[in-house]
Amino acid sequence: MSPQRHPLAACVRLCLLLSALPLCAAAQDAPPPEPEPGARTLDTVQVTGTRIRRAEMEGQVPVQVLTREDIDRSGFSSVAEVVQNLTASGAALNTKFNSSGNFGFPPDGGGVGAGAATVDLRHLGAKRVLVLVDGIRWVNESSASGVGSAVDLNTIPLSIIERIEVLEDGASSIYGSDAIAGVVNIITRKDVDGASVQLHYGDYSDLAGGDTWGADLGWGGSSERARWFVGASYFRQDEISSIEYGPAGVPVPGTGLANGSSATPTGRFVFQDPNTGVVYDLTPNTGDTDPAFDPTQTGCERTDGFHCFGTADRFNFSPYNLLLTPSERKSVFGQAQFDFTPTLGGYVRVLYNERESANQAAPEPFFLGTDAGVYNDYAERTLVISAANPYNPFGFDLTTMGDAPNLFLLGRRPVEGGPRRFEQEVETWYASAGLNGLFDVGARSWDWDVNVMRSESKADQTNTGSYNIRRINEALGDPAACAAISGCVPLNLFGGPGTITPDMLAWIQPVVRDRSSNALSLFSANLTGEMFDGWAGAISFAAGVEYREYEGEYRPDPLTVAGEYNGVPSGPTSGEYDVREAYVEFLVPLVRDGWLGKSLDLSLASRWSDYSNFGGTNTGKIGLRWQVADEFLLRGSFAEGFRAPSIGELYGTLSRFDATLVDPCNNAASTTPECVADGVPPGYEQSNPQISVITSGNAELEPETSRSLMLGGVWSPSFADATAWSDRLDLGVTFYRHTIDGAIQALDAQTILERCIFGRDPVSCGFYERNDRGQIVRFDNILGNVGTIRTDGWDFDVGWRLPEQAWGRLGFDWKTTWVTKYELVNEAGQAEPRAPGVEINNSAIPERTSTLSANWSRGGWSAAWSARYIDRLTESCGGANGFDICDDSASDTNALGSTTYHDAQLAWATDAWMKDFRITLGVNNVFGKDPPICLSCSLNGYDASTYDLPGRFWYARVGFGF
Repeated sequence: MSPQRHPLAACVRLCLLLSALPLCAAAQDAPPPEPEPGARTLDTVQVTGTRIRRAEMEGQVPVQVLTREDIDRSGFSSVAEVVQNLTASGAALNTKFNSSGNFGFPPDGGGVGAGAATVDLRHLGAKRVLVLVDGIRWVNESSASGVGSAVDLNTIPLSIIERIEVLEDGASSIYGSDAIAGVVNIITRKDVDGASVQLHYGDYSDLAGGDTWGADLGWGGSSERARWFVGASYFRQDEISSIEYGPAGVPVPGTGLANGSSATPTGRFVFQDPNTGVVYDLTPNTGDTDPAFDPTQTGCERTDGFHCFGTADRFNFSPYNLLLTPSERKSVFGQAQFDFTPTLGGYVRVLYNERESANQAAPEPFFLGTDAGVYNDYAERTLVISAANPYNPFGFDLTTMGDAPNLFLLGRRPVEGGPRRFEQEVETWYASAGLNGLFDVGARSWDWDVNVMRSESKADQTNTGSYNIRRINEALGDPAACAAISGCVPLNLFGGPGTITPDMLAWIQPVVRDRSSNALSLFSANLTGEMFDGWAGAISFAAGVEYREYEGEYRPDPLTVAGEYNGVPSGPTSGEYDVREAYVEFLVPLVRDGWLGKSLDLSLASRWSDYSNFGGTNTGKIGLRWQVADEFLLRGSFAEGFRAPSIGELYGTLSRFDATLVDPCNNAASTTPECVADGVPPGYEQSNPQISVITSGNAELEPETSRSLMLGGVWSPSFADATAWSDRLDLGVTFYRHTIDGAIQALDAQTILERCIFGRDPVSCGFYERNDRGQIVRFDNILGNVGTIRTDGWDFDVGWRLPEQAWGRLGFDWKTTWVTKYELVNEAGQAEPRAPGVEINNSAIPERTSTLSANWSRGGWSAAWSARYIDRLTESCGGANGFDICDDSASDTNALGSTTYHDAQLAWATDAWMKDFRITLGVNNVFGKDPPICLSCSLNGYDASTYDLPGRFWYARVGFGF
């Protein structure tokens, strides 16, 4: 790729040249470590969003800081829960929204991230959020299902965190790729004196299961020339079955079995009798394990043990899913900081994290026949169920071969083999070291640091409850051929539950093992200080260089690679690339105590990146901070950004995602002109709502580019300072706008289908193919640079602290995010369906989310109450018109009402019994609010990426030191 040229970057470069600074621009994606002890560095600070160290950086960039106290008051037990409940957070993977068997393989090549938890800012996706730990990039997740492109926050124990800084603004010019939507910088504990123990337990009082418990141990200290902290953490969360939640009792609440699976424990058989030409759609009668097909009974009134398949025969897969997936995590962490001399220091940090997790889905179905659409020769093109098979009740071959295949669909759910169970073992290790110091340039001190880091995440996944489609093919064929294969046993798919024997299962049911890994190596060097005095103050700078190397691979089971896995197939992925970067940043005071106010500062940044597989690119950022008066601040910035495609996005091989799609041509609609033009015959009925969609990475992908605008202000009125009714009042507002060009993602499959049928869009029609019976048998949706994403909105912040009274001190914090626009427009100028206020594909963008918190303290006692508000949403009824659950059948929409969760906590602390003794009791979702029912959500009848689990969660914690 040829170097990209950006107007803003060029403008910034010109400003840098004019500064006449003879420095080599350099970069790192991570801020340097915290300032080391030394009299000359104690007055400098660094905040996320700028690389310049200096005093009084308050308000330079819009950073939300979550302190240790904020984290403890939340009642949450993981980093992901804390950041996913920010008002600016979008739908992201968590332990409620996690199912390998149902979500298949997404087109980004990252797999389902089973057991992982991520963070999404501004609803732009987890892959567009940069996660740092102490300013250093963290390795991407590995969950044995692909090469992930986002950080698994479950690899970072909550107990080692001092605070979390969240920059909700584009920052590619400061940190490089992935910082389009913002940055999450996790700062670890450093100044610890003595040992500490923290124990916690929690439970969902309205559901069976979900117990969580854990223990955190820590020890820290210091000497004249060193500081250290070591810690160990254990966390365990038990699973909760979907049967614990009433609406999950059917595939889609309020619609009965209409959206259930056509692969049933009794079996569904759609075939043509080669002797008469009659087409049948039959299923055995319940309890009839040996039906005898009578070809003279051509209608639905039958006495041969079969009846015509109908809605009541569909399979309810929901009770086999999980509301909450189990997870067990063990971590050890250590760091030490050294002061070799007053001007030279160093540090070393290490972490090891181990996770065992699992998820579960309904027994894996068999879909065989020309309508199966599973892209597998053994199921679609080379299958013969022999007439000689002792269990074949039809008396003739059922085949998908030749010019006149007669097996259109065989759907069987082998409940005898149990549910699909996916168990992950993930190991993550991290090691970094560095030197830092300062030196004098004239009368000024400059800070420097160099850092090296290596981190790796490896995962193994064991899958039980899946099947070998080649062996199924062999077991259904000629018994003589089966007998010639060692271990082969003829298979019975025709007699209902219990007819698949243990011997049959032993032949067709393997244990599938997959592996993946992600690794990151990094070197960086940084320099920051004041150059010279300008007319309004000292001009400060930061500059640095960085080298990063990414490696990733996914190794599915050899059975999968050979095309014999009956479930979601995928191929191996492997790739690596490196990047060299350099950056420079300036802070230029323009006004001090003049007619324009207290101060006006200009910030400029530029970054150059050179990728081994793309070439070079430049990004720039320009910002203004205007302190109009002591109590009033205005700030704004405009930034360019980019995101390089991940290894999975580039090199991920063909895989399959089973999407739940509603064919607009189903049933009566088949005779409409639009459906006739699409090749649909009269009387067409969609055999299965799950359509196999082939996805893949794309080595031709270009990096995404972005533009981000931020305008805001903070007002701290003096009339609210130190009064009888207020100690301090802060009011803040921020407008944000992000535009991403060449967005890397796949289009919505349902929208593609509807565009083709109703608009005859030739591009959309090229994505899929029907057979002569109208069934969709091919659907390709390869990853690409599909178009432009635009989003904008507002953040509102109110902080109010009351003066201390005899009854204690009270404070309020109110944060609100209002999303005014979100649209993805593809290259053809067509808008995808995702938008504010819309629920789609198991995720949503609420127009407004808000959190109001009240905190009280008196002596050793403290209490907190918070209310978390999620605005109402609407969704398509998904073809469920006529059902009571669809509240507006005329417009085919269903409303998900607004939801408010209330959380409460009470704590007491004392040093009388032992050092830092503290006991905490709390309840999240105090009133047991259930999530709104969702028709379009594929699991458990609600959107688990947006809403809490049903019912209350209570917890208790005790901590002490010595």
